Amino acid sequence: MRFVRTRRPERDQFGADVRAWLRRPDALRVEDLDGHLLQTELGSAPRTVALLTPDGGRELPLRRPSSVTPVFGADGLVRERPSDWDVDYDDPMFQDYAWVAMLDPVELADGDDGCPGTTLEGLRMVEHHGRAAWEAIVRPASGYAPRCSCCALLLSAVSERRFAEEGGPRPGTQEPSFEFAAAHLVRLDLATGVCVYVEQLGGDRSGWTDDVRIEGVDEPMPDLLFAEAQPH
Repeated sequence: MRFVRTRRPERDQFGADVRAWLRRPDALRVEDLDGHLLQTELGSAPRTVALLTPDGGRELPLRRPSSVTPVFGADGLVRERPSDWDVDYDDPMFQDYAWVAMLDPVELADGDDGCPGTTLEGLRMVEHHGRAAWEAIVRPASGYAPRCSCCALLLSAVSERRFAEEGGPRPGTQEPSFEFAAAHLVRLDLATGVCVYVEQLGGDRSGWTDDVRIEGVDEPMPDLLFAEAQPH
């Protein structure tokens, strides 16, 4: 997939507009809009995880998502996907885990202990940069489980509480009077499932948006595209 991500308002070095090329499962190229290379990644082997036991530790390779079979509904959509710890669903990351969550927004559906992660209102079909998308007003439920609590797709009191539980600063520590959004306007691209739009509704950051414009899907992407830039 080839796409442009923009954030409004612009937010320091993590908010610049970028163009990216993603080839699953392990290749990513990111440039600024002037064509300057920011990051490139090309994996050659499955990622691994360290397994610690009373007998010592060892590295185990993570399985690709293509090696497991999800549960499909009658409409052909995934109803449940295997959540085994050794299945690696993450795409290569750029800057923070909000990037990973954008590309695989499971946190907008599944919460802790099999509970829904969010509630949806006003679900409808819309067009987003010329592509069909689902749109809804989304609110995090008590079981909302972001990919990383410090950079959740839905910034909220729920995500901040989870961040505190995981060792981050407690909600309101840095901005005691900060008001979270009442809800978020969210769009998912119909063909890819990527989260292409998040807008905060209400609160101190009302109108803040993350926007993805998909420019191409299933285009040829040779390894050379993801090669490191050579110095002149």
